[in-house]
Amino acid sequence: MVTNRLTALAEPVAHAGFAMDFLWAFLLLVILLVGWALTLLGMPGNWLIVAAAIVFVLIVPAESVVGIGWGVVVALVALAALGEIIEFLAGALGVGRAGGSRRGAVLALAGSLAGGLLGLFVGLPIPVIGPVLAAVLLAGAGAFAGAVLGERWKGRPLDDSLRVGRAAFWGRLAGTAAKTAVGALMVVVTLIALIA
Repeated sequence: MVTNRLTALAEPVAHAGFAMDFLWAFLLLVILLVGWALTLLGMPGNWLIVAAAIVFVLIVPAESVVGIGWGVVVALVALAALGEIIEFLAGALGVGRAGGSRRGAVLALAGSLAGGLLGLFVGLPIPVIGPVLAAVLLAGAGAFAGAVLGERWKGRPLDDSLRVGRAAFWGRLAGTAAKTAVGALMVVVTLIALIA
């Protein structure tokens, strides 16, 4: 009789743990989408995905129905690092191929971050995706402006500076696209781990 009462008391507790695991999984999914959107804006969203996965693994046991385990976290870290390398190389190759200076590359990076933030807050008059498009376009425009400013500061002629600026613009867009694609892959890997 005592055993029956203990079993009856334990069932809601076990059920609450099961429900909490799914609540944590839902919150992880929300953070995955926010992280992916931040990556699109040029922010470190892929690393937010990694951090969320680490917290999730610490909270939800791997043997849970929605547990993901440390192997998934390692895969996410590798993918996030790959995204950073691709983004850096795309931007650097754009400026470097056009013969840009280090100063132009640094100012292109600073301009792209400032442009991305400005675009996020200014937005375009398009529902839902307006701020995202504005952030991407203004990040590219900021890279262009920063590269041109850096090259002019180095004393380069305007035509050469504009050529480097165009390369910084397209390099920034290519890098953002590649890093965002890696972020989408990170989301897919995590989702597969959650449902597998």
